[in-house]
Formats: sequence, C-alpha cells, structure tokens
Amino acid sequence: MTPTLLELCADTKYLGAKPGITAVLHTWGQNLSYHPHLHCIVTGGGLTGLETWKESLNKFFLPIKVLSRKFRGKLLCFLRQQPFQFYGGLEYLNDAAQFGAFIKNLYQMDWVVYCKRPFGNTQKMIVYLGRYTYRVAISNNRLIGLKDDSVTFRWKDYSDSNKVKVMTLSAEEFIRRFLMHVLPLGFRKIRHFGLFASRDKKKRLKLCKCLTRTRFVIKRESLEERLTRIFGADFNLCPCCREGHLSRASPQCQN
Repeated sequence: MTPTLLELCADTKYLGAKPGITAVLHTWGQNLSYHPHLHCIVTGGGLTGLETWKESLNKFFLPIKVLSRKFRGKLLCFLRQQPFQFYGGLEYLNDAAQFGAFIKNLYQMDWVVYCKRPFGNTQKMIVYLGRYTYRVAISNNRLIGLKDDSVTFRWKDYSDSNKVKVMTLSAEEFIRRFLMHVLPLGFRKIRHFGLFASRDKKKRLKLCKCLTRTRFVIKRESLEERLTRIFGADFNLCPCCREGHLSRASPQCQN
C-alpha cells in the first residue's frame, strides 16, 4: 500500500510531492479471525522536488477508486511474479491454470480502500495513534467471562450494520486465535515512509517545519517531566501506603 500512496502522491494530478506516511500493521478482525490490513496516516501535503511545501486540496488528495485500483494492480502483479507454494485448502493453486484463474477473478473484483477525513488537529492524531499503534488483538473490556473452559467476548459485526454481538469460544480456540496475531521476533509492526523514512529524516523534517512555520521544540521533556506536567507532582505516589514513591530502580514501595 505504501508504494501505491507514494507513487500517486508524486503524480502532479493529485499532489506532486512526497508525503510522510506512518503504517501500522494489524492482523485481526473483531472476532479474532486472521485479517491482515494496514492503518496508514498520511500528511496533508508534502515536499516537492524543489524543496517547497505543497498543501493537499481541501478534499483528500487521492481518489478512492484510483487508490484501490492502483493497489490491486500492484499487489496482483507481485503475486504473479513470486514462486509461491500453497498447502492445505489452497493446494489447488499450485496448478498454473488454477492460479491464473484465481488471479483473473481478483482483477475483476472491486477492492475497497477506506479513507477517513483529515485529523482536525495534532491532539486528535495523538489520540488515534495511541489507540491503534500498540493495540493487541482484543482488549480486556471486550471480555465478558470464562466459564466451563469457554471464553465469551463482545465483537462488532461490520457486515451486519456494525451490530455488537456476543461470541463464545472454547478456551483452546480462543488462545489459538489470539496467538495467530503474535508477530514473529524482530518483525516490525510500525514502519515509516516518505518524509518519515529514516535516511536524512531530521534534515527533511527540519525543512518541512521551516516551510510550514511549525513551532520548534527546543527542549525535550523526559518521561518523568512529562508525567509530572500532566498528572502532578505525586503521579508516582505508592498506591498502597499513599506515602512512599515508586521509582524506576525499585518497583516496590520505598516507605
């Protein structure tokens, strides 16, 4: 998806500049099924080849149909070029004719790319990032109970008008579904592209801030300073005795 975004943004028909992209991988659906997809946050503008900043139009700068068809073409082209080996229920795709018919059918389908309106401000963007970046497959508030070796939880059925439903699975099946979404060791869940790519990132972002007249942060707050500013001086007060303080060196009460 990110090569599609960068390619279309580089087209002067849409933006004619390089945006910053943060992509977050999620692999689950509401019922813990395997549903890999990307959440991408894209800047509302980008840096041109002449090192000027170009704002996007009032509407989102990439038409949905163009974006979905370009992504479909790129992904299916990639699938055709790779020597895949299929197993289990997909073993029939090892036959070249069957695989060709499968890809042809995918070309004929309308692919869906969902785009939200731009964030209103930086605070809303931070809230969104905090909710989605390091999220696990299911949160505790969706769990209803564990009874007779079965787990019951709430889930939202997007195919049925977003109705909230209840699902009960055996403990083994619940654990199996949950563990499907534990990423391999070293696998990067969050990646940055365009303006946010690692190479020369500081230089690019400094230029972008100058061009957009963004306020520079001179002094970076430490974690302790930020927590104190937000929660007050007693943010690390011991929850047990309410007198001692918790410290990074010792998680136990110092009192």
